[in-house]
Amino acid sequence: QGPAIGSAYGQGPPSSSSASRMSVESGPYVFHSLIECGVVYMTICNKAYPKKLAFGFLEELQKEFNRQFGDQIETAARPYAFVKFDTFIQRMKKQYADARAQRNLDRLQAELSEVHSIMTRNISDVLGQGERLERVSAMSSNLAMESKRYAKKAQALSRQALMKKYVPIAVVGGIVFFTLLFRWYFY
Repeated sequence: QGPAIGSAYGQGPPSSSSASRMSVESGPYVFHSLIECGVVYMTICNKAYPKKLAFGFLEELQKEFNRQFGDQIETAARPYAFVKFDTFIQRMKKQYADARAQRNLDRLQAELSEVHSIMTRNISDVLGQGERLERVSAMSSNLAMESKRYAKKAQALSRQALMKKYVPIAVVGGIVFFTLLFRWYFY
């Protein structure tokens, strides 16, 4: 039920420096592949075999292959230059053969725990943003009320400035008017 075939083979394009993953279903099997640094790592599994374990298998192959042969990849002249890597492949194949083995279950549990912690952090971040949005909303409401209060005070100050400016003129004008009126009627 585990990986039926596990191998590192072929050189891809020299520019493929980032890892890419792919799974293809074909009948009762799923082909999983991982491409990194121009090397393709591939396995075939039953559909029931967990995808995370299949890619865990390929990642372990990739790490070990890169550790042992990373500097020789570009200079390999024949297709089977890395045939001695097969012993490591067979050892890993035995470890990953049973998806229900405790080691494999522990790996899956560790990945689930990591996903759980990431999701918890993301939810906390979203809730924190919600609280900040509520605070910003409250601050904008306060700002709107303060701006209305400011507008009213500005109008009152404007009226007071007009009064200070024109009341003395009006008082002097009124005194002059009444003085002239008084003189006109009584003299």
